Amino acid sequence: MGRDIVSALETAYVLDTGPLSNFAQAQWLGVLKSVLKDHRVLIPDVVAHELRNGCDRHHYLRSVLDAAWIEQVTLSSPEELAAFVHYERLLVGPDQRNLGECGVLALAETLPSAVAVLDDRVAVEAARGRSVTVRRTLGLLCEAIRAGLLTVPLVSALADDLIQNDYRLPFPHGGFAQWCEREGLFDTP
Repeated sequence: MGRDIVSALETAYVLDTGPLSNFAQAQWLGVLKSVLKDHRVLIPDVVAHELRNGCDRHHYLRSVLDAAWIEQVTLSSPEELAAFVHYERLLVGPDQRNLGECGVLALAETLPSAVAVLDDRVAVEAARGRSVTVRRTLGLLCEAIRAGLLTVPLVSALADDLIQNDYRLPFPHGGFAQWCEREGLFDTP
């Protein structure tokens, strides 16, 4: 599907390997689908490559690649490639890690009304000062609670499953509700 289909009013979400693989491992991928159901959900070719490379060791990654609601996009325009190179210089070392984050940021930066969804702190910092909107996965889930799509107990269970699989969140196992309260996330004005 071509990128020219994205209208200026439609928000596309460009997801990174980390959130997708961790949600798939914890068997919560359907929650992301539910939260993002009214939007295009994209992964750049480098994220698809990372997922494919991990399928032999982690069978659950196949569910991400097979998901009909996730569209794979090849970075090919001069703007996309230039943005990718910019992020690559900042994020990729000799170990070739963070290529997925580079692709996510480059695609989100070059698509109208796109949002990069990633949780890597260094990648989020690399996006500062650039014309790219970044959302962390936890922020998406909190927005979904505010919109009435999810509940605090559901996201708490999801967060606990992610933490059990070593996903880093800013609270311990069982701590989502207390974290929300501390952060004042669902206070009424």
